[in-house]
Amino acid sequence: MALIPAKETILVVDDSAFNLRMLENELQDRYRVLTARSGAEALSVIGRGQIPDLILLDVVMPDMDGYEVCRLLKGDPDTRDIPVIFITSMDGEDDEERGLLVGAIDYIRKPYSLSILRVRIQNHLELKRYRDILKKHSMIDGLTGIPNRRLLDETLDSEIRRARRARYPLGILMADIDFFKRYNDLYGHLEGDECLKAVAMSLQDTLLRPADFVARWGGEEFVCLLPEQDEEGVRFVAQALLEAIRELEMPHGDSPIGESVTISVGGTVARDDSLFLSGSELLKLADVALYEAKEQGRNRAVIRPASGKRELKDA
Repeated sequence: MALIPAKETILVVDDSAFNLRMLENELQDRYRVLTARSGAEALSVIGRGQIPDLILLDVVMPDMDGYEVCRLLKGDPDTRDIPVIFITSMDGEDDEERGLLVGAIDYIRKPYSLSILRVRIQNHLELKRYRDILKKHSMIDGLTGIPNRRLLDETLDSEIRRARRARYPLGILMADIDFFKRYNDLYGHLEGDECLKAVAMSLQDTLLRPADFVARWGGEEFVCLLPEQDEEGVRFVAQALLEAIRELEMPHGDSPIGESVTISVGGTVARDDSLFLSGSELLKLADVALYEAKEQGRNRAVIRPASGKRELKDA
């Protein structure tokens, strides 16, 4: 049985109830349509996690105009890639120029043809799908097939912002394959690549929650992000990762600590004041804990809670 693809989501923002109903009726056969009567309501909808694939945005609204809404969306890394189409009665060239300069992908003057609007929406969504595919491929590690460091950096920054807003803890684990250089020297780099693939897939399969995230940090190191996990939960996941790699039972004939491949894990948990540390600072704390795990004999996990505070204007 063929799966029916999910409808793409369009957010329509207009202070006119008539315009909202007209566009919703016109588009709902093909798209999932969200509506907002003001700029503030639109930002609230998105802030609750309902991220649209495209936004149709009026310019003249009572609380904040469409230009300001677009500027705020383009200034937020979580929403900057959403295509925005202005639909407005403001028909001056200066108005259109301003709309495009703040980041809109198109500017449609009222009155407009609904059939032409549908085609423009379709074209912009096709371009977005193409860009999303290119972006996805540029953020996947070519060897292991899991996210690479670039995607890790973006995801970590995004998760830190969400954790600050919601005040939930964020766990970070850094894992390193024990004595991997010796493994490469003994078995060769092709077998080393197979070892990296197996470890990456095992780590990914062990993270069961949809929000959990694993990426290749570089070489034989991996990083896991665990949103909404306290210290006890992070310790549990770390132990599960250790056990998952042991259960692979990949022979390592030159390991001083056993007969098979193992990993060492270091981690930290950011909460409260420590959520105001940067992503690089939190990764450094996880790296320090990883160093402790190695110093204690490897094939184990060390978790250290983060502490610290930084004043941030956009927290």
